[in-house]
Amino acid sequence: MASTSSPHGFTGAEVLELPGWTHAYSGKVRDLYVPDGHELDTAPRILVVASDRVSAFDHVLSPGIPGKGELLTRLSTWWFDALGVANHLRAPDSTTPAIPNSVARRSMLVANLDMFPIEAVVRGYLTGSGWVEYQQTQSVCGVPLPPGLADGDRLPEPIYTPAWKAPVGQHDENITFERTVELVGDEDARAIRDLSLSVFSLASEIALARGVILADTKFEFGRDRETGQICLADEVLTSDSSRYWDADAYQSGHRGVSFDKQIVRDWLLTHWDKQGVPPRLPESIVAQTAARYGELIELLTNATSD
Repeated sequence: MASTSSPHGFTGAEVLELPGWTHAYSGKVRDLYVPDGHELDTAPRILVVASDRVSAFDHVLSPGIPGKGELLTRLSTWWFDALGVANHLRAPDSTTPAIPNSVARRSMLVANLDMFPIEAVVRGYLTGSGWVEYQQTQSVCGVPLPPGLADGDRLPEPIYTPAWKAPVGQHDENITFERTVELVGDEDARAIRDLSLSVFSLASEIALARGVILADTKFEFGRDRETGQICLADEVLTSDSSRYWDADAYQSGHRGVSFDKQIVRDWLLTHWDKQGVPPRLPESIVAQTAARYGELIELLTNATSD
C-alpha cells in the first residue's frame, strides 16, 4: 500500500495496490479502480472503494473517521436492496477481477454509467443551506415556501432542490429545475426529479418506522450504457449524503439531534471562518461522529418494521 497523490481528482487520496485493479480517480471520499488495462471512461465495471475520509463545506478534513468507509458501504448496499429501484450495483462475472479481501467490506462493484451532472437534492425539512436561503428569499432553489417557517420545520411536502455537480476543486452550485432541463433535457430532468421524490418518500417511511427522521438527502443518477435505463448510483442515503435526526428527540422539541456528520459541521462553524485550510478535527469530535454513524446503521438495519 502506498500513500501518494491521486493522478486524477482529489489529490490527498491514499492509492491502494489492488491486484487486478488500477486506480483511476479519487473523489473527496471514494476512490475508483478499473480492471487492469482499462480506462475509466470505457471500463465495463468499476470498483468503488469508500475511504475513511470525511468532508465538509467542500473540504476534506483530517483526521478521517475510523471505520467510516465500511459503514457507508454497508448502509448504501442495504438501502439499494431495501428500495428496490434500478441501481448501479453489479455481480462479479468472468471478466471481473476478484475483489481483494483488504477492501471487500468497503467496496461496491458497479456498472460504468453515463452520469448526469446533477445532485438530486430532496428536502423534507428546512435546515442547512436551505434555511439560509429561505431567510433571504422565502424560497429554496426557486421553490417558494410558506412564510414564517423556522429552522428545522417540516415542509408541507418534500421539495426537489437540485445542484450542479461542479468539477473537482470547484463548489457545487444550487440550481433551479429549469436549469436542470437546460443541462440534461426535459425528459431526463423530469425523470430524475420524479425518481428522487419517490425514493425519498419511500426511504422516509422506512426510516421513520425505525425511529429516524430523514430530513434531507442527495441522490445521483446515471444512464445504463447497455439498457438506457436511468439508475440510482454512487452512495445512497448514507450519513454523508443525508441528514438523519432522532425522531423521539425531535418530537420532544430537541431538533437536529443527528446521526450524521452534523457534529463535524457544527464544530467547524464554531472554529473556522471557511477561509484557507480547515483546522484538524479534535479526537472527541471524531469519536462522537463515528459513534453516531454506527448508531444510525444499527437502528436502520437491525430494527423490524411494521
